Amino acid sequence: MPYPSRRQFIATTLATGVSLASSVCEAIEPLKRIHPRIKGLSLATYSLRKKMRWSRGEKQAGGTLSMMDFLDYCAKEGFDAAEMTAYFFELPVSTQTMNQLKRRAHLLGLDISGGAIGNDFGHPPTSDFGRKQLEYTAQWIDGYADLGAPTIRIFAGKSRPDGATDEQVIANVIANLETILPHAEKRGVMLGIENHDFAANLDVLEKILTSIKSDWLGVTWDSANVATTDDPYADLARIAPYAITAQIKVKTRVQDELVDADLAKLIQILKDASYAGYLVLEYEEEEDAYDAIPNFKRDVEKAMKTGLG
Repeated sequence: MPYPSRRQFIATTLATGVSLASSVCEAIEPLKRIHPRIKGLSLATYSLRKKMRWSRGEKQAGGTLSMMDFLDYCAKEGFDAAEMTAYFFELPVSTQTMNQLKRRAHLLGLDISGGAIGNDFGHPPTSDFGRKQLEYTAQWIDGYADLGAPTIRIFAGKSRPDGATDEQVIANVIANLETILPHAEKRGVMLGIENHDFAANLDVLEKILTSIKSDWLGVTWDSANVATTDDPYADLARIAPYAITAQIKVKTRVQDELVDADLAKLIQILKDASYAGYLVLEYEEEEDAYDAIPNFKRDVEKAMKTGLG
């Protein structure tokens, strides 16, 4: 059976004012790692977006690969893990679906490094749009918990109410996180805000992080998504201590121009921040993914061996 609607959970949470951080306004602290290390390489499903079948309601790319096929591809190319992106699951997603994927991954020798969803927390949680986003997020928390994913990539705000200021959008993001984080904690899944869209501005991202005290919130560290800057590496170093997962891309952004990323430098930033976990390769370039991903993987492996430290 598909997952039940989380509508009642959201309605009850909003009505009772359940909040993780309403009485505690402290910054989440840099993660303390007992044994910091890069465990290996994972691949994000989004890397094969032109090959994949997209879920109903998502934009269609005309691909044919299923999520089972994606796991097979990861194993064939020698990845250690897979990041499963919500856009490509056949709907409705059920416990049975997740169990079959978990079994397939285990038999292929793959870990599930995490999940990713396309939520938008830029609107008030009490609005119709906000309630739907919370329901969507809660359903995927349930799904990824069943799959055994330890983290979920989430977005802060991708859109905003008409006329809303940055401060109002930040307040909306915080209110949504305060509403949903108790459910993430209950299911044992950490939420990682990606430095993307509204939160590509790291001042915004830090404002959000410093307003919530939770062991279940962190950053999905994306090597290419930073606001206009002369030194993306310095900016990425600011948020690396909060990374619960890390996505590596071929390019990074200097000012408004995408340039080839210094992979060794990116990896060193994570090492300096005592990161522990997988490097998730997310391929977004125009060259055919089947041709480019093996080369990208080799480049990252070389950078891991010949890094700065």
